[in-house]
Amino acid sequence: MTLPVPEATGPSSPLRQFWQAFRENRGAVMGLAVVLFVFALALLADVVAPHSPTEQFREAVRAAPAWAEGGSTQFLFGTDSLGRDMLSRLIHGARISLLIGLSVMGVSFFIGVGLGLACASLGQAVDVVITRVMDLIMAVPSLVLAILVVAVLGPSLTNTIVAVTIVTLPRYVRLLRASAMGELQKDYVTAAKVAGVGPWRLMFKTVLPNCLAPLIVQAALGVSDAILEAAALGFLGLGAQPPTAEWGTMLADAREFIRSDPWLVTLPGLAILVTVVAINLMGDGLRDALDPKMRRS
Repeated sequence: MTLPVPEATGPSSPLRQFWQAFRENRGAVMGLAVVLFVFALALLADVVAPHSPTEQFREAVRAAPAWAEGGSTQFLFGTDSLGRDMLSRLIHGARISLLIGLSVMGVSFFIGVGLGLACASLGQAVDVVITRVMDLIMAVPSLVLAILVVAVLGPSLTNTIVAVTIVTLPRYVRLLRASAMGELQKDYVTAAKVAGVGPWRLMFKTVLPNCLAPLIVQAALGVSDAILEAAALGFLGLGAQPPTAEWGTMLADAREFIRSDPWLVTLPGLAILVTVVAINLMGDGLRDALDPKMRRS
């Protein structure tokens, strides 16, 4: 009788190892599910939303949501002070908020990589100039600086992205600078220099890949920070301008009805809360999965 020989299993791929480590954090998996759901709503807003976000129903101004007394299934989340469907505006607001968050993250990431590597590789003079500029930006409260930038450029969606990018940029620069300087002291970098690797190839091909893990975590968390900053600017009337459906602007439009029609304030506030918490939970999972020291035994 011959016993079955177990099949040989090779080492799992890095992506599989990453997913196995990520899914150990249940909060991160839940956060990822919520983020994917919000992304799907944003991408399919024109299909999913029952009405146009700017369409006004004059006969249903400030209509109650379906679960409240006097509500109807025509407007599941009710309507705002101009008779626009709240559910449709929330769905389209997800598109605007995620656009801001991803745009700020992408621009800050690439500029931060360039400036951080410049600090680590182009000498002390360049390092001092860049770090002092970043310190100056961080010395001003982020919301105050964002308001100042928008006040100079003018309130609009594009200028909101510019202002929030300026506010969040120092985090990426300082993080990559510290990581790159730490990597430059290691033996593999010395060996690459001895082998004749050029400075640009050394920084971008050798050093940068080993600095990406903390930067990816910061990028994920930076999306939620950008959404909060943009919502704050929108609440102050300095972000996306009406009739654009943006969550912060929706809060500003509804603040005078907080006692009479509380759902007008509660719904966009919950949208911001749930999205930001979900992104932060996902960021925690990324940190645990990318850092072996943080993985659970």
